Amino acid sequence: MPELPEVETIARGLQKRVAGDVIESVWLGSKPQTMKSPPAEIARTLEHTRIAQVHRMGKHIVFDLERNGAAPAIMRAKGRKRLPALGSNSQWIVHLGMTGRLQVCESQAEILKHTHAILKLASGRELRFVDPRRFGRLSVARAGGFDAGGIEPLEADLEGFLALFRGRRTPIKSALLNQKLLRGVGNIYADESLFRAGIRPRRRASTITRDQLARLLASVKEVLREAIALGGSSISDYVDADGDEGFFQLQHRVYGREDEPCVTCKTSIKRIVIAGRSSHYCAVCQK
Repeated sequence: MPELPEVETIARGLQKRVAGDVIESVWLGSKPQTMKSPPAEIARTLEHTRIAQVHRMGKHIVFDLERNGAAPAIMRAKGRKRLPALGSNSQWIVHLGMTGRLQVCESQAEILKHTHAILKLASGRELRFVDPRRFGRLSVARAGGFDAGGIEPLEADLEGFLALFRGRRTPIKSALLNQKLLRGVGNIYADESLFRAGIRPRRRASTITRDQLARLLASVKEVLREAIALGGSSISDYVDADGDEGFFQLQHRVYGREDEPCVTCKTSIKRIVIAGRSSHYCAVCQK
């Protein structure tokens, strides 16, 4: 699943490519699990709006939308009430799930299988959401109404970060993955951050000292910034808004390196499972 660096990379690419364009019409597929908001509400909210900004919130891509003038009339389906208007400004929220992609392409480009949404833009291009495994989600909200929960790791200060783990008896790896605490960090970057901080993933969060947590916060920020600079990690299906792969996977020090030598001490990297998730660490460098 794309994590913070991958989603940030995609959002930045979309900001450059579609910000300022106008959504003229919307087509949505028939797979209901992809739509977190009702399809009619998504289409009504998006059509005839200008994409003011594209940005990331946690693992979500958020499109800030502006509408000038009255909202377009929407036909009512028989037996259904018309949905209330969201107002002149709104947000389109995209969660990519495991295999989701947002593809900017020319209107004549082949429509790929598993395409669940097509937004026709005034520029003549189309913005398409493709998701083979259908774990991604599309929703809409009033302007400023969406909240991904947790705190942004790149914006966290030490006191706020310390408060997240105070008294928690869960493994620190599980706590890092808890999106209600810290949003955007996933399996890859939790492993890499814990390695740089010298902390084992099974350590109970409540046993980690203030100095160790300060080092962990610095490591989290360092790892995320390095990954963003390299376009994220392409492990499986991830590509950015231009269809290009990331390169941070070439810099992984523990993730996916089971039985390979530690880059620091040459001890074999171990792999364990914590709460159903693979965790990689060095038994010598991490305590």
